[in-house]
Amino acid sequence: MQNIKIFALVIISSLVLNSCNKEVKEEAKTDSKVWPYGTMYEIFVQSFADSNGDGIGDIKGMTSKLDYLQELGIQGVWLMPISPSPSYHKYDVIDYYGIHPDYGTMDDFKTFVKEAHSRNIKVVIDLVINHTASEHPWFIDAASGPDSKYRDYYVWANLDSVKDQLSKKEITLDSDNITQWHQAEGNEEVYYGFFWGGMPDLNYDKPEVRQEMIKAGKFWLEEVDVDGLRLDAARHIYPDDQAEDSHAFWVEFGDAMRSVKPDVYMVGEVWGEPEDVGPYLQGLPSMFNFDFYHGIQKIVKEEYNYGLVKDLINTQKVYQKIQDNYIDAIFVNNHDQNRLISNVEGNREKSKLSAAILLTLPGMPYIYYGDEIGMLGQKPDPEIREPFLWDYKGKSDDRTYWMEAVNSTDETVIPLSVQKEDPSSTYSFFKYWVQLRNQHEILRFGNLEALSLSENLLGYARVDAENRWIVLHNLTGSNQSVNVKELGASEVLYTFNKKIEENDMLELPPFSSVILQ
Repeated sequence: MQNIKIFALVIISSLVLNSCNKEVKEEAKTDSKVWPYGTMYEIFVQSFADSNGDGIGDIKGMTSKLDYLQELGIQGVWLMPISPSPSYHKYDVIDYYGIHPDYGTMDDFKTFVKEAHSRNIKVVIDLVINHTASEHPWFIDAASGPDSKYRDYYVWANLDSVKDQLSKKEITLDSDNITQWHQAEGNEEVYYGFFWGGMPDLNYDKPEVRQEMIKAGKFWLEEVDVDGLRLDAARHIYPDDQAEDSHAFWVEFGDAMRSVKPDVYMVGEVWGEPEDVGPYLQGLPSMFNFDFYHGIQKIVKEEYNYGLVKDLINTQKVYQKIQDNYIDAIFVNNHDQNRLISNVEGNREKSKLSAAILLTLPGMPYIYYGDEIGMLGQKPDPEIREPFLWDYKGKSDDRTYWMEAVNSTDETVIPLSVQKEDPSSTYSFFKYWVQLRNQHEILRFGNLEALSLSENLLGYARVDAENRWIVLHNLTGSNQSVNVKELGASEVLYTFNKKIEENDMLELPPFSSVILQ
């Protein structure tokens, strides 16, 4: 095979890249089958875009960036909480029907949803119903005494009865809090709060609480017209020793949401082994795949294939037995984890490689805002949620400054305005793979098959009724060879910006990806 046909491209110039992206974008716009298998984009509104100069990201600022998201190829956005809250992150809600005043008004948000829909972008909001803020009117009233109307909206106990439960035996993957029971001022009883005292858990044994949360979910779907819900802390509706009660609630909740919006997308945050996560799919069609997150971090960091795809296939088989329409929510980082690029010591080629892997696998891939420009981030939490760099400081009116960035600064990250003009930039790389996925159904719906290759290569096949595509990734900083003839490949379809040697022993440059047919 001395003359492998370069079927689609080896991008070597800005002109070729821009031409290809335009073609992909136009096809993707008319593709009704993308959702919910297109690419999602997670936004922390506070850090994204500022419209009024107060330094805090807001809804109008986010609305002004919808054209940018559409150009990138995004089909859906997941917004971290936007309701009134006493904290910067807003995972402790005080009003389930409002918008935090720093972010704008409900009319602003309805306009955002309408404008997003006009660009074929779906909107998913974070719904936090495991707990409220301790400043929520329900809890303030509940803490006023045992006779409060809302006392039983929360879980109270006599201190002596829970002395042996005051501390967890160990922290969990989703919380480093070791104290479960908390004292409210003026109360002899203590209340339960899985995450901390400022987030008292709601009591789902009380029918009124279940109905209140169902009512809130319906409000956002019916009155505001959002397309989906990300369910925070879905595992903790009840304590772990009452997991079956949590499973049953999500069936009740899911049925209620589908009764008002049959095509609603719901994704749960459930940390745990597949056998623990699976039962939640009885009510929710999608779960964040934390095993995949850990797996991709490991292989990219260590440059060694530990069986990522085989593990992914095995997990999917488990879940599909429970939920026929299971949608795998895959990601390489989000607002709770260090950004992958920081975990690999700032190696941008490894970060880009992880994106190529993410965007060529089945399911719904999630991009965390700023990943597409290589933003850095390491805990504590505010430092993985830093302001998006639209341009250099002083050159961008919509760049937020609610916090002083530590990781992603003008000195460490090239801003979007510059990267958009560079065909070899991280932004151009992300845009290419996002739009390639949008263009080809085989990358969204095709079956997944693992390939046995060198431990320094990650390879898999995507297969549909008409085609078999082979996706190869070089996990290392050295050239790697693979015999494409043995793989049954006849031509190179897609790669990005790196020359692929044309012979039977295909030569993959460091941290490169290629699709063969």
